Amino acid sequence: MLDRWTMPLTQAPLRLIARRLQAWGAKPDQVTLAAFVIGMLALPLLAMEWYLAALMAILINRLGDGVDGALARLSRRASDAGGFLDIGLDFVFYAAVVLGFALADPGSNALAAAFLLFAFIGTGTSFLAFAIMATRYGLERPRFQKKAFYYLHGLTEGTETILAFVLFCLLPGHFAVLATLFAVACLITTATRLWGGYRTLRGLDMSS
Repeated sequence: MLDRWTMPLTQAPLRLIARRLQAWGAKPDQVTLAAFVIGMLALPLLAMEWYLAALMAILINRLGDGVDGALARLSRRASDAGGFLDIGLDFVFYAAVVLGFALADPGSNALAAAFLLFAFIGTGTSFLAFAIMATRYGLERPRFQKKAFYYLHGLTEGTETILAFVLFCLLPGHFAVLATLFAVACLITTATRLWGGYRTLRGLDMSS
């Protein structure tokens, strides 16, 4: 929901970092992989309840997730392969963060973590399934031209997910409540994406 406002604000600083990395000879896929490895450190850090260290790993991962795309556009190395790698590793990272909280306190967090992972399955599959169909019909991305995949709007998008992870790390004792609330928001996103995607594709089917 917030991505349409936050993305334009982040492009200038991301390009600045990308230019420095380009001068050092870095490649977009290298940035993607490095950000993923750093982000995955959040899993053991969370399991050990080192929440602030885990938060740093999460934020560096999210920064890298933005820089790799900016670097790809700057160096004219944008590719479907890079976009696929980026989105695939993103979903693995998201799941790892939630698993980390479950391992930190299984008695208090496991059920809420499982519920949130269930909700993530819905947001992820509805997002990717529509992206496949959007490519088939040649649909454009009116607000998210810088994304590798068609970006179907929802209540919970990248910005909301980052904010949720920050709150989880700053308020780990309230993870169960926060994760449950975020899971409900994700399920609302899934429902709206499924309905909106179905109506869009149904209209295209009937017009063809």
